[in-house]
Amino acid sequence: MSDDKVKCNDVFFFNDLVDVITDLRNYLVSQNFLGLDYYGPINNSLWLPPQMPVIMDESKKIHEARYSKAILLERLRKRIGDCQKCRLSETRINLVFGEGNPGADIVFVGEGPGREEDIQGRPFVGAAGGLLDNMIRAMGLERKDVYIGNIIKCRPPGNRNPADDEISACFPYLEEQLAIISPKVICALGKFAAQTLLNTKVPISRLRGRVHSYTPSVSTGERISIPVVSTYHPAYLLRNPGQKKVVWDDLKVVMELAGIVKKRR
Repeated sequence: MSDDKVKCNDVFFFNDLVDVITDLRNYLVSQNFLGLDYYGPINNSLWLPPQMPVIMDESKKIHEARYSKAILLERLRKRIGDCQKCRLSETRINLVFGEGNPGADIVFVGEGPGREEDIQGRPFVGAAGGLLDNMIRAMGLERKDVYIGNIIKCRPPGNRNPADDEISACFPYLEEQLAIISPKVICALGKFAAQTLLNTKVPISRLRGRVHSYTPSVSTGERISIPVVSTYHPAYLLRNPGQKKVVWDDLKVVMELAGIVKKRR
């Protein structure tokens, strides 16, 4: 057998071995994240011998990061459980946690669930949600490519504005979601989302048109600062369709910060 063929076989064997060990490590990491500590702590520096170079293409790295974030989000959802921190728990039908790509570059944040969201337990599924879907598609993306959440996770009765104590009770959950996802940009939809994220009372009309910065007060590791673009809520656009061009200008800034280019149709 030629030396070249031996080397080729060695490379294939090594790559297969890396895949097997990577899969095993991912499984053990997932068990740790879910609180099954009887496996013991996992030392990332020891999962392969130091002298063996780890061959991993970019797509596999992205997949692993997304997998880990999904587990952390699932763990957070289980921890929230049937939250009773504020009076909204007394009237809600479903807690609306949020949904989408755990590795998303863009996170859309709204105010809170409406009637349809409360019924289905999903964010932005009513008329405003349909318009948001159209906005996302106009950016050349699909709903599955982004992450969507709200400042509060339970519907206020009669769709009234959320009270300060309700925001205070619920907002830390969103902060933890944002810290886990660590997107390239947050698009704040409407006054309550923008003012809460930026800790200000400045009107949305003055907040939009500029890029702001948000740093979660909770951290899953390295402290991060995330650009925030504020724009009008889709429900506002349903009442004021003439403002769609203004919102499109804001979305173009979001696309630029996320490093994406609108797909040609």
